[in-house]
Amino acid sequence: MEEEIKSSAEPAAGKEPAKPALEPHRITSVQLVLFAILLSFIVSVATTILTVLYFSEALTGGRDFNVFRQILPVKEFATKETNEKIIRQDELVVIVVKKASPSVVSIVASKDVPIYERQYVNPFPDDPFFNNFFKDFETPQENQKGTQRQEVSAGTGFIISADGLILTNKHVVSDTAAEYTVFLNDGTKVPAKVLARDPFQDLAVVKIEKENLRVLPFADSSAVDIGQGVIAIGNALGEFRNTVSVGIVSGLGRTVAAKGGDIGIENLDELIQTDAAINPGNSGGPLLNLHGEVIGINTAMASDAQNIGFAIPVNKAKRDIENVKTHGRIIYPFIGIRYAIITKAMQDEKKLSVDYGAILVSGDGEAAVVTGSPAEKAGLKEGDIILMIDRQKIDQDHTVGSIVQEHSVGDTVILKILRDKKEMNIDITLAERKGQ
Repeated sequence: MEEEIKSSAEPAAGKEPAKPALEPHRITSVQLVLFAILLSFIVSVATTILTVLYFSEALTGGRDFNVFRQILPVKEFATKETNEKIIRQDELVVIVVKKASPSVVSIVASKDVPIYERQYVNPFPDDPFFNNFFKDFETPQENQKGTQRQEVSAGTGFIISADGLILTNKHVVSDTAAEYTVFLNDGTKVPAKVLARDPFQDLAVVKIEKENLRVLPFADSSAVDIGQGVIAIGNALGEFRNTVSVGIVSGLGRTVAAKGGDIGIENLDELIQTDAAINPGNSGGPLLNLHGEVIGINTAMASDAQNIGFAIPVNKAKRDIENVKTHGRIIYPFIGIRYAIITKAMQDEKKLSVDYGAILVSGDGEAAVVTGSPAEKAGLKEGDIILMIDRQKIDQDHTVGSIVQEHSVGDTVILKILRDKKEMNIDITLAERKGQ
């Protein structure tokens, strides 16, 4: 018997087919990526809005502004701080200049100078032939017609004592035939007398009869640093009094050969270099730090460059000032020698056995050993090489002059010298070399 077998999947006769059960929805990888991107966008927008709101409150004072600066340093704040520092420094310069200017003076030198008058004369008054044929021929000739008092130079100085002592450069007052006048900051004109001229440094001390003057304070010039701010005040070009220039210390320990006044060429060492403008006429004026203290005396400028000026450290002037106040003159201990510092090049050139020390040499009309000096009395001779003074080796950084100046008149120093390739020690008692 055959029976039809029906699939269980087919519905029974007369009934609707059963509905299949629903399967769960599955998220595809594409949908997941799109969702992540959307979520990141929403978070980014929300973060931006909150950040803007937060810092808007900070800028309007709603929050602590210092917190903002710590969290997000921006260029505007650095610029603001820089501008504030510039303003503060400018204000400081103004304050220093106002305070220091009454102590800065102009020094003018005057003397009688000849007056010349041009005349036309017959060059051969006693020649008949010339007079017959060239009687109308005349040549110009300058004839002196008396003298006239004129200002011949001008410089700067500054007050170092309330009773009228003034410090300046030696080349400002080098003309011994001139008369000097000091012009104070308020325009007052006062006759001046040169008390002392330093024989070794470009320094001089001048006196005016005035009381209760404002004195400039001194700093310790050994503590000066490269890069620190400085102010120069002076009588620029001998015409523009109390001209102010500002700069920095751009170098220390410089050595230059300076020329000025009637002193000829003079070697100046251990100078402060600055880019503050030092013009003709500024010589003798103060170089100030930003506390209004003198760190140097403006003395020279580089003629073949811009903004390179030099000042004598004020510590080198303190001894002169004390000598003038105490003794009325500048007192220097000296040995009485003319020497040259030995270098490696000199050693090779002259076939010397050492590459340091100071060799005694004559030149420029000067003897190697000064007659009647402590050096002559001790038996020093031309060609001797001073190797050490009191166990200090002599070289370009420690010259004979700089070491001797650390002593006083009457001190005894021990020189280690080399003579004919033999070393020996010589005791020398320092004598006085007075200022001019």
